[in-house]
Amino acid sequence: MVSFSSLEFIFRFLPIFLIAYFVTPVKYRDLILLAGSLVFYAVGEPVFIFVLILTTLVNYFLGRKAWTLGEGFMVQDWQNKKRKRLVVAAIIFDVLVLVVFKGLAVFADSSFLPLGISFYIFKMISFQADLLRREIWSAPKFRNVALYFTMFPQVTSGPIMRYNEGGFGWEKSGCLEQFEDGLKYFILGLGMKVLLADRLAILWNDLQMIGFQSISTALAWFGAAGYSLRLYFDFWGYSLMASGLMVMLGYDFIENFHHPYGAKSIADFYRRWHITLGSWFKDYVYIPMGGSRCRKGRLVLNLALVWLLTGIWHGNGFNFVIWGVILGFFIILEKLFYGKALQRIPVIGNLYVLLLIPLTWVIFAITDLKQLGIYFGRLFPFIGGAGIAVNSQDIIRYAGNYWIYFAAGILLCIPAVSKFYKKHKKNPIIILLLVFIFWLSIYHLSISAGNPFMYLKF
Repeated sequence: MVSFSSLEFIFRFLPIFLIAYFVTPVKYRDLILLAGSLVFYAVGEPVFIFVLILTTLVNYFLGRKAWTLGEGFMVQDWQNKKRKRLVVAAIIFDVLVLVVFKGLAVFADSSFLPLGISFYIFKMISFQADLLRREIWSAPKFRNVALYFTMFPQVTSGPIMRYNEGGFGWEKSGCLEQFEDGLKYFILGLGMKVLLADRLAILWNDLQMIGFQSISTALAWFGAAGYSLRLYFDFWGYSLMASGLMVMLGYDFIENFHHPYGAKSIADFYRRWHITLGSWFKDYVYIPMGGSRCRKGRLVLNLALVWLLTGIWHGNGFNFVIWGVILGFFIILEKLFYGKALQRIPVIGNLYVLLLIPLTWVIFAITDLKQLGIYFGRLFPFIGGAGIAVNSQDIIRYAGNYWIYFAAGILLCIPAVSKFYKKHKKNPIIILLLVFIFWLSIYHLSISAGNPFMYLKF
């Protein structure tokens, strides 16, 4: 049930929850959302629900004590020092919990990694840091803090909302129009996941089954582009579904993607991709280390550390470290040398992104370094030495099978399409199209085993 694109979630959990939520008086709805979120997580993780509860309790009590010490205008030095020690202790606890479970997943078994732990731990760290900075303006109540950490639309894969963005403590009455907007976001995300990402996933699975040593160079590039689109629509689809659910419940929409394939540099790409994660690293890691307002040597170190941590956060394999280091390398080059030139010549910047990003996603996708080397040998046969492909005409068959998904994916990457939808989303034809997308997605879910969102693994 932890996947929003499962029939159990869409036709069992969600209707029951929504009925309970909206028949409950407004001032008690946050309690229904808290209870529903705990049930949602417990069904998917019946053991690790206790990790979520324990970390929630520890962060609340330490955070509440820190808030109490910082109340008022006449705060003594000893109170500030104790307050800082409490917040630091909470952050160290959160980091240790994440490191321990990540370590168990790497060195023991991947099943030891609780679902969504990276996302809810990052929320907890941001909560503590915002308390220390006095960016939380009202005394945190237990049910508000617990809801912020556990709310089911975000607990497994984000977006990483800040505590103040949730308007906790304010009644979420909502309205029919807002519910309708949220439902539309949910359907769009469902369609991206089921009708695009899951179809493109078959292409990548086929290449793995064939063996990378047997595919042609043309198919290798086709596969890299397909994986790039698959990852984008899988995670963008999830983010739209999660944010759509939040809007349905009376919360604000959180944008997590903003046309990243229209970016003009790698740095610009990651300002548009997984926006809440990027802003988290910026606000709680990069800026505290000094950000970009420092000498060049320190700037390089800051960027390198941020992207090394980003790579480690994303996965357990050494390929994720390589992925993060390479992205950091290019972003450092842009910052020091040619970033402004890419902005001045948009076409060059776009081509640069469209060439490099799929190559980095290949590194992201292939955890076996030997297989990764073979794939790059196929991408660049003149330097790879990977041998001759078994079928040099394989691209014809795969392009014939998947061109429609590529065409749809490329179309949805164009900002004008999104603007057109926003302008005409109340048009009856658009509404009928959304109804068609929903039931076509349900049909595909009913005849397949389902494919969980890729970011549920983090």
